[in-house]
Amino acid sequence: MSLNQRRLTPPRERTAIDSSLAIVNIVLLLIFFFLTTGSLSTSTTVTVTLPDTTELPLDLLPKPLLTVSSEGEMMLDGVPIEPGTLSDALIDDPLLHVLAERDYNAGALFDLIAAENLIAVQVRLVTVHRKDSEAEQ
Repeated sequence: MSLNQRRLTPPRERTAIDSSLAIVNIVLLLIFFFLTTGSLSTSTTVTVTLPDTTELPLDLLPKPLLTVSSEGEMMLDGVPIEPGTLSDALIDDPLLHVLAERDYNAGALFDLIAAENLIAVQVRLVTVHRKDSEAEQ
């Protein structure tokens, strides 16, 4: 056999591996996983534990403190105050702490404070943290 008769097969071209198909498969599997697990863990009921207010010594609470009863009556630092006069009473204080009854409507509380036309006064809601043993009594 001569050299002319022997022919070598041409070398194969190298093909680049395309990993985009594998990435797409992984992404689709993750999407399906989160869709199925997310639909299993949805809950329609939301439980909210409302704050509980009791008779507290006013000297332990921050000042100025606006307490709002369940009927909407306001007291500033223990002194009854008429609606519309809160901005005049807070002329020197840039901060107001608000303590409302547990069953007072939040929308009504916002409306009550908004009706006072407080300008440049920061309003903070005061809540009382009770221990579990106190909550059962």
